[in-house]
Amino acid sequence: MSTQETPEEKLPAGQDTAHGAVRVADEKNPFADPGLPPHEPRIQDVDERAAKRSERTVALLFTLSMLATVGFIASFVTIPVDQSVYIFPIGHINALNFALGMTLGVALFTIGAGAVHWARTLMSDQETADERHPIAASPEVREKVMEDFRQGAKESVLGRRKLIRNTMFGALALFPLSGVVLLRDLGPLPGTKLRHTAWQKGKLLVNMNTNEPMRPSDIIVGSLTFAQPEGLDPHEHGYMNEIAKAALMLVRIQPENIKDKRELEWSHEGIVAYSKICTHVGCPISLYEQQTHHALCPCHQSTFDLSDGARVIFGPAGHALPQLRIGVNDEGYLEALGDFEEPVGPSFWERG
Repeated sequence: MSTQETPEEKLPAGQDTAHGAVRVADEKNPFADPGLPPHEPRIQDVDERAAKRSERTVALLFTLSMLATVGFIASFVTIPVDQSVYIFPIGHINALNFALGMTLGVALFTIGAGAVHWARTLMSDQETADERHPIAASPEVREKVMEDFRQGAKESVLGRRKLIRNTMFGALALFPLSGVVLLRDLGPLPGTKLRHTAWQKGKLLVNMNTNEPMRPSDIIVGSLTFAQPEGLDPHEHGYMNEIAKAALMLVRIQPENIKDKRELEWSHEGIVAYSKICTHVGCPISLYEQQTHHALCPCHQSTFDLSDGARVIFGPAGHALPQLRIGVNDEGYLEALGDFEEPVGPSFWERG
């Protein structure tokens, strides 16, 4: 049954069929108020079965929001961070990001869609006009506002439509749990892992390009070579986290040109090993000037003197590059004699 075919005897009690009668402008009042258009009842206003269908639709949307919120939490807990999935036509994307975005979007959308459908089909759609009034409301106006609020609350059918009320409360109660679950990413605390790397006594220095152990003869004066600890596999999970701390650069300097006493003691035949990670914001250092023995970070031009304890001579870096003590094992390969004695990379709040 359309709203145009609704007989007047079925209109809700108190319905004014003359509502919104249009006033015609004349010579005396050329700007007459045209009034509101005639109010037409909706099918839900005269057919309780239609109202029930709308109620179930709203409840279904709120229930979908609750299920999506549960899906968000389940996705966050169960889907690995590095797992990818193929989605046509997007291609391969991160499975966790896709699941979190979809479930959170559905949870928000269905709450909004349920509220809109509820307002458009079940709440009162009677339009009212009121004269403008001063900003400071009079006691009579305030009383009228409260009366309108109470009337609106009554017409919202929230008390009578218990299915809508309960599912809405459930959706609104569950949805904030999405944000609470995200707090998990604030922990656990890093502990001492920022102070230690994969280097330890006896670890061979492996060339990062050839993946072969290195001998002193492989490094010539004036060259720059990059190394990593033996046992790191680029294909294993966690490799990037480990190499971000353990990446090493090796240079060979004539022993008489090394100015820092400890640097000379920790070197082997003029081969010195320093962290490749800049102490400013953690960029990889990759430029070396063999005449001055200066290493330059390409990101912000921090410059370190590798012949003088890798101290900072220019740029925003806060402290020298950490040095790794190295030696040669019985087979003639370069090896570490321990870990770095200070944290590598940028300063952090617990450094000391």
